[in-house]
Amino acid sequence: MEMTQGLKNRGRTREDVDDRRRAVENFTGEKLPTIANCPFDPQLAEKNIENMIGITSIPLGFVGPLLVQGNEAKGEFLVPLATTEGALVASVNRGSSVITAAGGATTMVVKDEMTRGPVFRARDLRHASEAAEWIELNMDKIRAAAEATTRRGKLLSATPYIVGRSLFLRFSYSTSDAMGMNMATIASEAASRLIEEHTGVTMISVSGNMCVDKKPSALNALAGRGKTVLADVTIPRELLEKRMHTSPEAVVETCYRKCNIGSALSASLGFNAHVANMLAAVYIATGQDPAQVAEGSMGMTTAELVGGDLYMSVRLPAIEVGTVGGGTRLPAQREALAMIDCLGDGKAVKFAEIIGAIVLAGELSTLCAQSAGQLGEAHARLGR
Repeated sequence: MEMTQGLKNRGRTREDVDDRRRAVENFTGEKLPTIANCPFDPQLAEKNIENMIGITSIPLGFVGPLLVQGNEAKGEFLVPLATTEGALVASVNRGSSVITAAGGATTMVVKDEMTRGPVFRARDLRHASEAAEWIELNMDKIRAAAEATTRRGKLLSATPYIVGRSLFLRFSYSTSDAMGMNMATIASEAASRLIEEHTGVTMISVSGNMCVDKKPSALNALAGRGKTVLADVTIPRELLEKRMHTSPEAVVETCYRKCNIGSALSASLGFNAHVANMLAAVYIATGQDPAQVAEGSMGMTTAELVGGDLYMSVRLPAIEVGTVGGGTRLPAQREALAMIDCLGDGKAVKFAEIIGAIVLAGELSTLCAQSAGQLGEAHARLGR
């Protein structure tokens, strides 16, 4: 134990990683040859992990070509998915092929704001109200303090909520092509210090759970966090019957009774079939923060009969992704983003639109399989 403690704060050269892993092997009595097989310079992960001892590998597949008709994402894409769940890639690929045959998925980002929600302690209600008023009247000063900490971030708004002596602020930022959580945190701390100085309230935490970060919440489901993405498609009856072996009526009823009634009965914040599945696979493949699948899972899937055909849509209120920074610096993740031309500046909205189409493909396939009674057979064949 003393050896592992002594190695914790050393660097990330390959020698450091090897020494630390050997200390873990000695402590646990287990050899870790697969974990040791790191194909890149560990220093590339300097800002991604601490106490590095190697890597863990997750199988990577792809779906597509998937035709996307977005504002930024236009054309056919081969989309990387990383998962250990058998049948997932096959299912999403089936949905993708049908969407492409139907003319593609329409996708768009309708809101793009990352939030951070500090909580302050005031003397009493009046003091909290006075502080909220000062904030409203001095947004230019607050904005300048926040934006002085970042090249990319722009403070859009600060919405106050008062509960007793607690004053919450929900800061909203434009974060360009970065996911922006660290950016929003640092900027919010700077803005909060200015607020403390001028109002006398005390910041208790830079995150007071009104952000709301990495937790499902009604606030984010309605107001959004990160990118709010919409996607839809109309599948002709003949194509659905031929390729999915089900009918528009059966899919509509399955979606209604499952995603609407079932979700309402269970008080779920996600009115969908399995949105989290597609998000987790895309996030892991492309270096996103997988914990934010918690918020992303709050999607809403709808299905309607329109002119005898199947109309299906998804609303994803909290797609928190970036194409610069974070895990996008790592070699495999950079390659995965490059597969869909979503690496680097100017690509984040395009990436979110592709994610919307992938989620729609997964929802379509699963709801079709369930309406046709095929889900168990598919998992028995591919997932066991």
